[in-house]
Amino acid sequence: MRKCEACIDSLYHGSAVDGRGLRSVVFFNGCNLRCGFCQNPETLYTKGRMIELDELVNRLVRYKPYVRKGGVTLSGGEPFMQAEFCRELLRRLAAEGMKVCIESNGHLIDRELIALSEYIILDVKNQDEEISPKVYEFVAACKEEGTPVLLTNVLVPGCNDDEAHLGALKRLMVYAGLERIKFLPFRKLCIHKYEDLHMEYAYAKYREATSEDVEQAQAVMQRIEL
Repeated sequence: MRKCEACIDSLYHGSAVDGRGLRSVVFFNGCNLRCGFCQNPETLYTKGRMIELDELVNRLVRYKPYVRKGGVTLSGGEPFMQAEFCRELLRRLAAEGMKVCIESNGHLIDRELIALSEYIILDVKNQDEEISPKVYEFVAACKEEGTPVLLTNVLVPGCNDDEAHLGALKRLMVYAGLERIKFLPFRKLCIHKYEDLHMEYAYAKYREATSEDVEQAQAVMQRIEL
């Protein structure tokens, strides 16, 4: 019988920023986009450790009392690149009474995995290119499967904080039937990771975002009329 295993970078227990409540986070290796501002460049390629389903379930269940008001978050990397494993993982965790959300870039669709998720945190990538039509298809699939979507966006001053970019975000937000999008201020805390990996950090030229930048972006979004 073929082993059910996945390539992961790491596990983190006790996150308060990767979904609702305290959460255990599984960082999967491999990504289909590899954005230049990625905070986890170590997860961009499939060079992590292989872990079997039973081992991962057992390690997550140990923290069930600790994350009882939150749950488990699948992040990365891009979890949808290892959809078969993730489907089995969600089924096993559901049997243990644990809820799971997924952080995704919305470019890969697996309806069964979407349906199994408590909700999806969709981080919209509009820093280098326009919002892909695939993201709209992803949102449509979530709506059809009845899985809630939370939209996030890394706000990079001088890159995607202008009215054109924010207007495109608002169109997607309205399409998703949401009233807000959560802006994540751009940070450079990951620079040392790029140095250690001998990778170019393409976003070094941009300044970090402040709370005022976020407030300004939210204000622009509110006054944009579609």
